[in-house]
Amino acid sequence: METQAITQAFIFLVTSVTLARLWLARRQIAHVAAHRERVPAAFAEAVGDEAHTRAADYTVAKTRHAMHELLLGTGLLLLFTVGGGIGWLDAQIASALGGDGLLHGLLLVGAVMAIAAAVELPLSWQRVFGLEASFGFNRMSRGLFLRDLAVKTLMTAAIGGPLMALVLWIMAGTGELWWAWAWAVWAGFNVAVMALYPTVVAPLFNKFSRLPEGELKQRIEALLARCGFESGGLYVMDNSRRSSHGNAYFSGFGAAKRIVLFDTLISRLSPTEVEAVLAHELGHYKRQHVSRRLVLIFSVSFVVFALMGWMLQSPALFEALGLGRATTAGSVLLIVLTVPYLLFVLRPVLASYSRKHEFEADAYAAEHADASALVSALVRLYKDNASTLTPDPVHSAVYDSHPPAAQRIARLQGGGAPALAPA
Repeated sequence: METQAITQAFIFLVTSVTLARLWLARRQIAHVAAHRERVPAAFAEAVGDEAHTRAADYTVAKTRHAMHELLLGTGLLLLFTVGGGIGWLDAQIASALGGDGLLHGLLLVGAVMAIAAAVELPLSWQRVFGLEASFGFNRMSRGLFLRDLAVKTLMTAAIGGPLMALVLWIMAGTGELWWAWAWAVWAGFNVAVMALYPTVVAPLFNKFSRLPEGELKQRIEALLARCGFESGGLYVMDNSRRSSHGNAYFSGFGAAKRIVLFDTLISRLSPTEVEAVLAHELGHYKRQHVSRRLVLIFSVSFVVFALMGWMLQSPALFEALGLGRATTAGSVLLIVLTVPYLLFVLRPVLASYSRKHEFEADAYAAEHADASALVSALVRLYKDNASTLTPDPVHSAVYDSHPPAAQRIARLQGGGAPALAPA
């Protein structure tokens, strides 16, 4: 009876979250479509009808694609768990190896992850060469897509394999508090990745070159001096090989932090606008948003690892979810597959927290750069990236890490930025 109740509760959880996300997606589609024909009054002079309808159509298409990904992911989860998929793979691998052990756990985790990746690959292909291409954003060749896929697969095997082996070894050999040791390894690995990403990982996928001399470099260096920010270098990334979307970001730690500008961003914005966008990113560092988010991520992950520790003490849970028996590899797979559903209830809180940080970073940018330039840059980026100006309020409250365009610009204008002008 206990097993049946757990199975029913699990199916209810997964189904409820899936239906809630589908309902939110349908709200987003309906709301954006209903406002497709009219540009919001605040943007009437800056954003043309054609750009507005294009953004609406792109948002609707992206949301529908996300619905397909959600349904596929939910189907895979149920197939792997209550459908007995993981249990069957577990039995086959154990039979082939003649028993359990570290290799058994690695092969089980690897098999499930490989099957999931293979099943999801067609949707990834369609997103790049269907959705993104149809709206003129994709610049990636099929050869480059396959190359990136091969590099990611090899990196996962070369780095993820030994890491998973270490976690499984810790789980099997360090007693009841194995989950705390495993969490420490996971946290240390993520810190190492963040430190090595700029110089080791990122160059495997993109070319980085020093920002050339000129007005833009002078403006950025002056901004960094005003803000007291030490940088390990200013770089331009060849994002145009893959997409026409524009962005900028920081990576690394301490004085080794790199500032990376997409070449697509530089080609679209004026030096003053790029400076303002970068001032916003600096605001995240100066207001300690990055460190706070890391603390939050590590805190949530600590709870997740503790949950894994509890799961291994509950054999009935494994039986109820189709795994047949409690194993270290099985608990890892259950967490990896179900955490997005378990944590969905936290999404509105996390999104609100992130939007608060975005407002604070905007305020910092307005203090240290030209607020009107940030406004015009935001309008340009919303237009060029086909971001909707009319998101559904409920969908936005649950998902959006950035405030809606109208709210961001209204606050900036309230701080002294002039009215919108054509971008």
